[in-house]
Amino acid sequence: MNFDVIISSNFVFLLMELLYINMYQRLRDFKVPAAILDDIFGNKEELNKLSTAWKALKSDGFSDDDAAEEISKIFFKELDISDN
Repeated sequence: MNFDVIISSNFVFLLMELLYINMYQRLRDFKVPAAILDDIFGNKEELNKLSTAWKALKSDGFSDDDAAEEISKIFFKELDISDN
């Protein structure tokens, strides 16, 4: 058994989980309803789309808060809901 591979894969898994927790919390900070986020985070395909969009904004120089704000605006527009 190669413990280096196990440790490395667990580390990558942990980093991804922390990224998802960060995205979830920051989107909640911008008033995205938990029910919507729960649906997205419970669907691997939707979560991959969200993660891809998040990473694209980050690579364009957006901070985590700015990325969350932009994505939250899209949610509110697409779902035709108010952020109040």
